[in-house]
Amino acid sequence: MAMAMAAAKGGVAVELEKMSVEQLKAVKEQTDLEVNLLQDSLNNIRSATARLESASSALHDLSLRPQGHPMLVPLTASLYVPGTLDDSDKVLVDVGTGYFIEKTMAEGKDYCERKINLLKSNFDQLIEVASKKKSIADEAGAILQAKLKQLSPTS
Repeated sequence: MAMAMAAAKGGVAVELEKMSVEQLKAVKEQTDLEVNLLQDSLNNIRSATARLESASSALHDLSLRPQGHPMLVPLTASLYVPGTLDDSDKVLVDVGTGYFIEKTMAEGKDYCERKINLLKSNFDQLIEVASKKKSIADEAGAILQAKLKQLSPTS
């Protein structure tokens, strides 16, 4: 099985087997750190995607409301003030760092969908990288354990 994994990883296992115990420990620690950072990035992408999906859903709901309809306007996540819908065809889109752009409802929905698709694509790419890093960390840990077992005195 280790041979198949080595062939699949382009010889990474063979390189790991040539390393000293200290080098293996460093590789394992480094790849574990990278896996944790990738997991944090994946969590950030998940939350950003959820926010955009919520915004897209809100745009859809807003487009169904008639002009002049009373509603609650969110100022923060927990503070709403009463307001009246003036024009449901124009929305302000937050494009980051405090900048907003006025768009039509269709353009706003399109913006959300494009951003969601981009985030999902990035998520899929990060999943691939994270799984490769995780397998390298696991392989380094297994080889490290084997080398430590060889070095320990047998009774």
